[in-house]
Amino acid sequence: MATTSQPLRGKTTCKNIFRAVFPHACFILSLVIYAFLGALMFSHIEGNREVTLSEEYRTFLQNLTCLARKLSDNVTENEKMFKNDIRELFSTADPVWFINPEERWSFFGSLFFCCTVFTTVGYGNTYPVTRIGKYLCMLYALFGIPLMFLVLTDMGDILATVLSKSYNEFRKLQSKIQASKLCSGSTCSKRNELKSRAQSKIVINEPLTIMEVLRSQSGMKRRLVKYCNVELFEMLIARENENTRPVRNKSMERWSSCPELARGKAVSRVIENFDKIGKELEKLDVPMVLMVLVIFVYISCAAAILPNWERNMDFQEAFYFCFITLTTIGFGDTKLEHPKFFLFFSLYIIIGMEIVFIAFKLGQDRLIVLYKKVISFCAEKKMPSKKIYPK
Repeated sequence: MATTSQPLRGKTTCKNIFRAVFPHACFILSLVIYAFLGALMFSHIEGNREVTLSEEYRTFLQNLTCLARKLSDNVTENEKMFKNDIRELFSTADPVWFINPEERWSFFGSLFFCCTVFTTVGYGNTYPVTRIGKYLCMLYALFGIPLMFLVLTDMGDILATVLSKSYNEFRKLQSKIQASKLCSGSTCSKRNELKSRAQSKIVINEPLTIMEVLRSQSGMKRRLVKYCNVELFEMLIARENENTRPVRNKSMERWSSCPELARGKAVSRVIENFDKIGKELEKLDVPMVLMVLVIFVYISCAAAILPNWERNMDFQEAFYFCFITLTTIGFGDTKLEHPKFFLFFSLYIIIGMEIVFIAFKLGQDRLIVLYKKVISFCAEKKMPSKKIYPK
Protein backbone atom coordinates (compact mmCIF):
# COMPACT_ATOMS: atom_id res chain seq x y z
CA MET A 1 0.00 0.00 0.00
CA ALA A 2 2.86 2.38 0.72
CA THR A 3 4.38 1.84 -2.70
CA THR A 4 1.11 2.66 -4.47
CA SER A 5 0.37 5.73 -2.32
CA GLN A 6 3.69 7.43 -3.09
CA PRO A 7 3.13 7.67 -6.89
CA LEU A 8 -0.42 8.91 -6.27
CA ARG A 9 0.89 11.63 -3.97
CA GLY A 10 3.48 12.61 -6.56
CA LYS A 11 0.79 12.87 -9.23
CA THR A 12 -1.45 14.98 -7.03
CA THR A 13 1.38 17.36 -6.15
CA CYS A 14 2.28 17.73 -9.83
CA LYS A 15 -1.35 18.45 -10.64
CA ASN A 16 -1.56 21.05 -7.89
CA ILE A 17 1.63 22.72 -9.10
CA PHE A 18 0.31 22.71 -12.67
CA ARG A 19 -2.99 24.27 -11.58
CA ALA A 20 -1.15 26.99 -9.66
CA VAL A 21 1.41 27.80 -12.36
CA PHE A 22 -0.76 27.39 -15.47
CA PRO A 23 -2.61 30.77 -15.37
CA HIS A 24 0.60 32.76 -14.84
CA ALA A 25 2.51 30.86 -17.52
CA CYS A 26 -0.41 31.22 -19.92
CA PHE A 27 -0.40 35.02 -19.64
CA ILE A 28 3.37 35.36 -20.00
CA LEU A 29 3.54 32.92 -22.92
CA SER A 30 0.71 34.69 -24.73
CA LEU A 31 2.50 38.04 -24.32
CA VAL A 32 5.76 36.59 -25.66
CA ILE A 33 3.99 35.05 -28.67
CA TYR A 34 2.14 38.33 -29.30
CA ALA A 35 5.44 40.26 -29.25
CA PHE A 36 7.13 37.83 -31.67
CA LEU A 37 4.19 37.92 -34.09
CA GLY A 38 4.21 41.72 -34.03
CA ALA A 39 7.96 41.79 -34.68
CA LEU A 40 7.55 39.56 -37.73
CA MET A 41 4.69 41.71 -39.00
CA PHE A 42 6.37 45.11 -38.62
CA SER A 43 9.74 43.92 -39.88
CA HIS A 44 8.06 42.69 -43.06
CA ILE A 45 5.94 45.82 -43.60
CA GLU A 46 8.27 48.62 -42.50
CA GLY A 47 11.58 46.93 -43.28
CA ASN A 48 10.73 46.17 -46.91
CA ARG A 49 9.20 49.55 -47.76
CA GLU A 50 10.48 51.45 -50.76
CA VAL A 51 12.55 54.54 -49.99
CA THR A 52 11.42 57.37 -52.26
CA LEU A 53 13.23 60.69 -52.50
CA SER A 54 10.64 63.39 -51.99
CA GLU A 55 10.88 67.01 -53.08
CA GLU A 56 11.30 68.14 -49.48
CA TYR A 57 14.36 65.92 -49.11
CA ARG A 58 15.89 67.32 -52.29
CA THR A 59 15.34 70.93 -51.24
CA PHE A 60 16.87 70.06 -47.87
CA LEU A 61 20.02 68.79 -49.58
CA GLN A 62 20.18 71.88 -51.79
CA ASN A 63 19.94 74.24 -48.82
CA LEU A 64 22.55 72.24 -46.97
CA THR A 65 25.01 72.50 -49.87
CA CYS A 66 24.33 76.25 -50.13
CA LEU A 67 25.15 76.73 -46.47
CA ALA A 68 28.34 74.73 -46.87
CA ARG A 69 29.44 76.93 -49.82
CA LYS A 70 28.76 80.16 -47.91
CA LEU A 71 31.31 79.24 -45.30
CA SER A 72 34.48 81.23 -45.71
CA ASP A 73 37.95 80.19 -44.72
CA ASN A 74 37.66 82.14 -41.46
CA VAL A 75 35.15 79.92 -39.70
CA THR A 76 35.19 81.81 -36.40
CA GLU A 77 33.46 84.91 -37.85
CA ASN A 78 30.50 83.02 -39.33
CA GLU A 79 30.33 80.28 -36.74
CA LYS A 80 27.31 81.64 -34.84
CA MET A 81 25.40 82.45 -38.00
CA PHE A 82 26.19 79.04 -39.46
CA LYS A 83 24.97 77.28 -36.28
CA ASN A 84 21.67 79.16 -36.35
CA ASP A 85 21.12 78.38 -40.03
CA ILE A 86 21.96 74.71 -39.54
CA ARG A 87 19.64 74.49 -36.53
CA GLU A 88 16.75 76.00 -38.48
CA LEU A 89 17.43 73.76 -41.46
CA PHE A 90 17.58 70.53 -39.47
CA SER A 91 14.43 71.46 -37.53
CA THR A 92 12.52 71.09 -40.81
CA ALA A 93 14.13 67.73 -41.59
CA ASP A 94 12.28 64.44 -41.21
CA PRO A 95 14.21 61.83 -39.18
CA VAL A 96 13.03 59.13 -41.58
CA TRP A 97 15.38 60.55 -44.24
CA PHE A 98 18.43 59.48 -42.23
CA ILE A 99 17.23 55.97 -41.34
CA ASN A 100 17.87 52.80 -43.28
CA PRO A 101 14.61 50.79 -43.01
CA GLU A 102 16.30 47.39 -43.19
CA GLU A 103 18.61 48.23 -40.29
CA ARG A 104 16.06 49.97 -38.12
CA TRP A 105 13.24 47.50 -38.75
CA SER A 106 15.17 44.29 -38.30
CA PHE A 107 13.59 41.51 -36.23
CA PHE A 108 15.15 42.69 -32.97
CA GLY A 109 14.44 46.33 -33.77
CA SER A 110 10.81 45.49 -34.52
CA LEU A 111 10.59 43.42 -31.35
CA PHE A 112 11.90 46.39 -29.38
CA PHE A 113 9.28 48.58 -31.05
CA CYS A 114 6.50 46.13 -30.13
CA CYS A 115 7.65 46.14 -26.50
CA THR A 116 7.48 49.94 -26.44
CA VAL A 117 3.96 49.82 -27.91
CA PHE A 118 2.17 47.44 -25.53
CA THR A 119 4.08 48.73 -22.50
CA THR A 120 2.90 52.27 -23.45
CA VAL A 121 6.48 53.59 -23.19
CA GLY A 122 6.73 54.93 -26.75
CA TYR A 123 10.19 56.49 -26.98
CA GLY A 124 9.38 58.15 -30.31
CA ASN A 125 12.62 57.38 -32.13
CA THR A 126 11.05 54.38 -33.92
CA TYR A 127 7.58 54.68 -35.40
CA PRO A 128 5.76 53.31 -38.45
CA VAL A 129 5.91 55.35 -41.63
CA THR A 130 3.66 53.50 -44.05
CA ARG A 131 -0.10 53.85 -43.88
CA ILE A 132 -0.63 50.11 -43.40
CA GLY A 133 1.95 50.09 -40.62
CA LYS A 134 0.16 52.90 -38.79
CA TYR A 135 -3.22 51.16 -39.00
CA LEU A 136 -1.72 47.87 -37.84
CA CYS A 137 0.08 49.67 -35.01
CA MET A 138 -3.23 51.01 -33.70
CA LEU A 139 -4.81 47.56 -33.96
CA TYR A 140 -1.76 45.95 -32.34
CA ALA A 141 -1.86 48.37 -29.40
CA LEU A 142 -5.62 47.88 -29.01
CA PHE A 143 -5.13 44.23 -28.07
CA GLY A 144 -1.57 44.36 -26.71
CA ILE A 145 -2.06 47.00 -24.00
CA PRO A 146 -4.88 45.12 -22.19
CA LEU A 147 -2.83 41.93 -22.42
CA MET A 148 0.14 43.71 -20.89
CA PHE A 149 -1.98 45.06 -18.04
CA LEU A 150 -3.32 41.55 -17.39
CA VAL A 151 0.27 40.29 -17.09
CA LEU A 152 1.13 43.20 -14.79
CA THR A 153 -1.87 42.51 -12.56
CA ASP A 154 -1.21 38.78 -12.48
CA MET A 155 2.48 39.10 -11.70
CA GLY A 156 1.67 41.94 -9.32
CA ASP A 157 -0.34 39.48 -7.23
CA ILE A 158 2.73 37.28 -6.89
CA LEU A 159 4.94 40.19 -5.91
CA ALA A 160 2.28 41.51 -3.54
CA THR A 161 2.10 38.13 -1.83
CA VAL A 162 5.88 37.93 -1.52
CA LEU A 163 6.17 41.48 -0.20
CA SER A 164 3.31 41.16 2.28
CA LYS A 165 4.50 37.80 3.63
CA SER A 166 8.10 38.96 3.95
CA TYR A 167 6.98 42.17 5.65
CA ASN A 168 4.71 40.28 8.06
CA GLU A 169 7.47 37.81 8.90
CA PHE A 170 9.81 40.71 9.54
CA ARG A 171 7.26 42.31 11.85
CA LYS A 172 6.73 39.03 13.71
CA LEU A 173 10.47 38.57 14.13
CA GLN A 174 10.81 42.16 15.32
CA SER A 175 7.98 41.73 17.86
CA LYS A 176 9.52 38.48 19.15
CA ILE A 177 12.88 40.17 19.63
CA GLN A 178 11.28 43.07 21.49
CA ALA A 179 9.19 40.71 23.62
CA SER A 180 12.25 38.63 24.53
CA LYS A 181 14.09 41.78 25.62
CA LEU A 182 11.25 43.18 27.70
CA CYS A 183 9.91 39.93 29.12
CA SER A 184 11.63 38.33 32.08
CA GLY A 185 11.55 34.66 32.99
CA SER A 186 8.93 34.88 35.76
CA THR A 187 6.46 37.03 33.85
CA CYS A 188 6.79 34.88 30.71
CA SER A 189 6.09 31.71 32.70
CA LYS A 190 2.97 33.30 34.24
CA ARG A 191 1.73 34.35 30.80
CA ASN A 192 2.28 30.88 29.42
CA GLU A 193 0.34 29.35 32.33
CA LEU A 194 -2.56 31.74 31.75
CA LYS A 195 -2.58 30.92 28.02
CA SER A 196 -2.57 27.18 28.74
CA ARG A 197 -5.47 27.56 31.20
CA ALA A 198 -7.44 29.64 28.70
CA GLN A 199 -6.83 27.12 25.95
CA SER A 200 -7.86 24.23 28.21
CA LYS A 201 -11.23 25.92 28.87
CA ILE A 202 -12.03 26.16 25.16
CA VAL A 203 -14.48 23.43 24.12
CA ILE A 204 -15.72 22.98 20.56
CA ASN A 205 -19.45 22.26 20.74
CA GLU A 206 -21.03 20.13 18.06
CA PRO A 207 -24.32 21.30 16.51
CA LEU A 208 -27.25 20.24 18.66
CA THR A 209 -30.97 20.05 18.21
CA ILE A 210 -33.42 21.89 20.44
CA MET A 211 -34.21 18.76 22.45
CA GLU A 212 -30.55 18.02 22.94
CA VAL A 213 -29.95 21.56 24.12
CA LEU A 214 -32.82 21.31 26.61
CA ARG A 215 -31.60 17.95 27.87
CA SER A 216 -28.10 19.26 28.31
CA GLN A 217 -29.54 22.31 30.04
CA SER A 218 -31.39 20.14 32.56
CA GLY A 219 -28.32 17.98 33.14
CA MET A 220 -26.13 20.99 33.67
CA LYS A 221 -28.58 22.44 36.14
CA ARG A 222 -27.96 19.48 38.36
CA ARG A 223 -24.26 20.26 38.25
CA LEU A 224 -25.00 23.89 39.13
CA VAL A 225 -23.55 25.08 35.79
CA LYS A 226 -25.84 26.80 33.32
CA TYR A 227 -25.50 27.73 29.68
CA CYS A 228 -25.74 31.37 28.83
CA ASN A 229 -28.37 32.53 26.37
CA VAL A 230 -25.63 33.45 23.90
CA GLU A 231 -24.29 29.90 23.90
CA LEU A 232 -27.80 28.50 23.36
CA PHE A 233 -28.33 30.75 20.35
CA GLU A 234 -24.90 29.85 18.96
CA MET A 235 -25.62 26.13 19.15
CA LEU A 236 -29.04 26.57 17.53
CA ILE A 237 -27.56 28.65 14.70
CA ALA A 238 -24.79 26.10 14.18
CA ARG A 239 -27.39 23.34 13.94
CA GLU A 240 -29.41 25.37 11.46
CA ASN A 241 -26.37 26.00 9.27
CA GLU A 242 -25.56 22.30 9.35
CA ASN A 243 -29.03 21.46 8.08
CA THR A 244 -28.97 24.07 5.32
CA ARG A 245 -25.69 22.89 3.81
CA PRO A 246 -25.98 21.27 0.37
CA VAL A 247 -25.79 17.49 0.41
CA ARG A 248 -22.56 16.18 -1.07
CA ASN A 249 -22.76 13.61 -3.78
CA LYS A 250 -20.78 10.80 -2.21
CA SER A 251 -21.07 8.62 -5.28
CA MET A 252 -19.24 11.23 -7.36
CA GLU A 253 -16.59 11.60 -4.68
CA ARG A 254 -16.00 7.84 -4.74
CA TRP A 255 -15.60 7.87 -8.49
CA SER A 256 -13.47 11.06 -8.50
CA SER A 257 -10.33 8.95 -8.18
CA CYS A 258 -10.85 7.98 -11.80
CA PRO A 259 -8.93 10.48 -13.98
CA GLU A 260 -11.58 10.42 -16.72
CA LEU A 261 -14.21 11.76 -14.30
CA ALA A 262 -11.81 14.15 -12.59
CA ARG A 263 -10.93 16.10 -15.74
CA GLY A 264 -13.91 18.42 -15.52
CA LYS A 265 -13.13 19.18 -11.89
CA ALA A 266 -9.47 19.94 -12.73
CA VAL A 267 -10.46 22.35 -15.50
CA SER A 268 -12.87 24.17 -13.18
CA ARG A 269 -10.12 24.58 -10.55
CA VAL A 270 -7.80 26.04 -13.16
CA ILE A 271 -10.50 28.50 -14.18
CA GLU A 272 -10.96 29.46 -10.53
CA ASN A 273 -7.31 30.57 -10.48
CA PHE A 274 -8.08 33.05 -13.26
CA ASP A 275 -10.88 34.54 -11.16
CA LYS A 276 -8.47 35.24 -8.30
CA ILE A 277 -6.34 37.64 -10.37
CA GLY A 278 -6.00 41.02 -8.67
CA LYS A 279 -7.31 39.98 -5.24
CA GLU A 280 -3.90 39.71 -3.57
CA LEU A 281 -2.97 43.16 -4.85
CA GLU A 282 -6.03 44.65 -3.16
CA LYS A 283 -5.05 43.09 0.19
CA LEU A 284 -1.48 44.43 0.12
CA ASP A 285 -0.63 46.78 2.96
CA VAL A 286 3.06 47.69 3.00
CA PRO A 287 4.57 51.03 4.10
CA MET A 288 5.11 53.45 1.24
CA VAL A 289 8.66 54.18 2.36
CA LEU A 290 9.56 50.52 1.91
CA MET A 291 8.17 50.50 -1.65
CA VAL A 292 10.12 53.64 -2.56
CA LEU A 293 13.28 52.01 -1.19
CA VAL A 294 12.63 48.86 -3.23
CA ILE A 295 12.16 50.94 -6.41
CA PHE A 296 15.35 52.90 -5.75
CA VAL A 297 17.41 49.75 -5.21
CA TYR A 298 15.85 48.06 -8.24
CA ILE A 299 16.61 50.97 -10.58
CA SER A 300 20.10 51.41 -9.14
CA CYS A 301 20.99 47.79 -9.95
CA ALA A 302 19.94 48.27 -13.58
CA ALA A 303 21.70 51.63 -13.80
CA ALA A 304 24.92 49.93 -12.75
CA ILE A 305 24.56 47.18 -15.41
CA LEU A 306 23.22 49.17 -18.38
CA PRO A 307 26.40 51.25 -19.10
CA ASN A 308 28.28 48.01 -19.84
CA TRP A 309 26.79 47.85 -23.36
CA GLU A 310 25.51 51.43 -23.72
CA ARG A 311 28.78 53.33 -23.76
CA ASN A 312 27.11 56.74 -24.13
CA MET A 313 25.48 56.39 -20.69
CA ASP A 314 26.85 56.83 -17.23
CA PHE A 315 25.16 55.82 -13.98
CA GLN A 316 23.04 58.97 -13.70
CA GLU A 317 21.87 58.82 -17.32
CA ALA A 318 21.07 55.12 -17.02
CA PHE A 319 19.14 55.73 -13.78
CA TYR A 320 17.13 58.45 -15.52
CA PHE A 321 16.48 56.19 -18.53
CA CYS A 322 15.30 53.27 -16.35
CA PHE A 323 12.99 55.51 -14.34
CA ILE A 324 11.45 57.01 -17.48
CA THR A 325 11.01 53.50 -18.89
CA LEU A 326 9.49 51.86 -15.82
CA THR A 327 7.04 54.72 -15.31
CA THR A 328 6.06 54.44 -19.02
CA ILE A 329 6.80 58.13 -19.63
CA GLY A 330 9.26 57.53 -22.47
CA PHE A 331 10.41 60.98 -23.56
CA GLY A 332 12.80 59.58 -26.14
CA ASP A 333 15.58 62.05 -25.30
CA THR A 334 17.88 59.19 -24.29
CA LYS A 335 18.32 56.74 -27.15
CA LEU A 336 19.73 53.25 -27.10
CA GLU A 337 22.51 52.28 -29.46
CA HIS A 338 22.04 48.54 -28.89
CA PRO A 339 18.33 47.74 -28.40
CA LYS A 340 19.14 44.11 -29.18
CA PHE A 341 20.94 43.72 -25.85
CA PHE A 342 18.30 45.69 -24.02
CA LEU A 343 15.65 43.18 -25.13
CA PHE A 344 17.29 40.59 -22.89
CA PHE A 345 16.45 43.09 -20.16
CA SER A 346 12.73 42.76 -20.95
CA LEU A 347 12.07 40.61 -17.89
CA TYR A 348 13.61 43.35 -15.80
CA ILE A 349 11.28 45.89 -17.43
CA ILE A 350 8.15 43.82 -16.77
CA ILE A 351 9.03 43.14 -13.12
CA GLY A 352 10.03 46.78 -12.62
CA MET A 353 6.78 48.01 -14.11
CA GLU A 354 4.93 45.70 -11.73
CA ILE A 355 6.82 47.12 -8.74
CA VAL A 356 6.04 50.67 -9.86
CA PHE A 357 2.43 49.63 -10.46
CA ILE A 358 2.20 48.27 -6.90
CA ALA A 359 3.74 51.49 -5.57
CA PHE A 360 1.20 53.56 -7.50
CA LYS A 361 -1.62 51.39 -6.13
CA LEU A 362 -0.38 51.86 -2.56
CA GLY A 363 0.01 55.58 -3.14
CA GLN A 364 -3.52 55.74 -4.52
CA ASP A 365 -4.89 53.98 -1.43
CA ARG A 366 -3.00 56.35 0.86
CA LEU A 367 -4.32 59.38 -1.06
CA ILE A 368 -7.90 58.07 -0.81
CA VAL A 369 -7.54 57.62 2.97
CA LEU A 370 -6.05 61.11 3.31
CA TYR A 371 -8.79 62.56 1.12
CA LYS A 372 -11.48 60.93 3.28
CA LYS A 373 -9.89 62.32 6.43
CA VAL A 374 -9.75 65.84 4.97
CA ILE A 375 -13.39 65.65 3.80
CA SER A 376 -14.57 64.34 7.19
CA PHE A 377 -12.57 67.06 8.99
CA CYS A 378 -14.05 69.80 6.78
CA ALA A 379 -17.55 68.35 7.22
CA GLU A 380 -17.20 68.35 11.00
CA LYS A 381 -16.04 71.97 10.96
CA LYS A 382 -19.01 73.09 8.84
CA MET A 383 -21.62 71.26 10.95
CA PRO A 384 -23.36 73.64 13.38
CA SER A 385 -22.71 72.96 17.01
CA LYS A 386 -25.71 71.96 19.15
CA LYS A 387 -26.75 74.55 21.70
CA ILE A 388 -28.07 73.36 25.04
CA TYR A 389 -30.73 75.62 26.39
CA PRO A 390 -31.58 75.61 30.10
CA LYS A 391 -34.99 74.20 31.01
